Amino acid sequence: MPSRTARAAAGPAPPRRRVSLPLLLAALCAVLLASLVCGAGIGASGLSWGEVLRCLWAGLTGGRIAPDQVPAYTIVWELRFPRAVLAAVVGAGLSAVGIAVQAMVRNALADPFVLGISSGAAVGANAVLIFGVFGSLGIWALSTASFLSALLAMVLVYAIARTPRGLTPLRLVLTGTAMYYGFSAVTTFMVFAAERGEAARSAMMWMLGSLGGANWASVPIAAAAVLGGLVHLAWSARRLNALAMGDETAAALGVDAGRLRKELFLVSAAVTGAVVAVSGAIGFVGLMVPHGVRMLVGADHRRLLAVAPLAGAVLLVWVDILSRVVLAPAELPVGVLTAVIGVPCFVLLMRRRSYTFGGA
Repeated sequence: MPSRTARAAAGPAPPRRRVSLPLLLAALCAVLLASLVCGAGIGASGLSWGEVLRCLWAGLTGGRIAPDQVPAYTIVWELRFPRAVLAAVVGAGLSAVGIAVQAMVRNALADPFVLGISSGAAVGANAVLIFGVFGSLGIWALSTASFLSALLAMVLVYAIARTPRGLTPLRLVLTGTAMYYGFSAVTTFMVFAAERGEAARSAMMWMLGSLGGANWASVPIAAAAVLGGLVHLAWSARRLNALAMGDETAAALGVDAGRLRKELFLVSAAVTGAVVAVSGAIGFVGLMVPHGVRMLVGADHRRLLAVAPLAGAVLLVWVDILSRVVLAPAELPVGVLTAVIGVPCFVLLMRRRSYTFGGA
């Protein structure tokens, strides 16, 4: 075996070859498209793939369907497919925000929920599910209440964490964690105060993450928020690379770390609030996907932000499919399955000696 001196004299080891980015993106797009079709076709109702494809084609093109195909069309186009699309949107948003938050606070354990936004949204959602707040808004009541309470949580976290020097990583993490526990206590009290057992069960399902209420009305707002966040983060990718190396290095490279951290906080909070409002608190996606993608494409945020949203979208579409079929006709909370899948994957990831936060 060559000595350490000999290895040093030979020069640095050649960098590990990365996966071809265009090839990876093309493969993920194809897998995502196939996953959406599977999301529309797999379920408790036994529909043939021919029926599923005909219903999808009719929905996408506005074509007519035979009267005897109306039940199948309703199941595929009105129930399953919007749910699959929303799962993809939520998975993409949580994965991208996970990357942004980890760069913002420079903490490998950070995820979209470390800011306390999700627990704040849970307060509004529980107020609707348990006490009927905003009942006059009908199907929009849950999304509206949870998004408004998420914005309130964002304002509180920002007001408490802000200092004359701006937002610092440590204060953001500590404030977000404290607010998380505070809002969680409020939601727990609301569940115990519920007079109806079914209302408490619905609240628990929402807090653990569920896409059961997905419909076409809930997709556009969440998709617009996620798309806007992705565009801003992609535009800021070079600045994220500088921020990940520390505030002093970022300043030397001409990046205002305080201003960028404020932008990231607002974007992350807005996207998190929008997706949590339609899906509940789905954990582990924003923590697991960014680390897994770093192993494939490295720590460059330009590559990370191109791959992670697609990977997160594929992951959550299949997790949602599993949540519907594992105990069919009953439905598991999506957050339970992301934890069941995420914990062993994350442990294996951490056991890799070659992996460190910021690069593999």
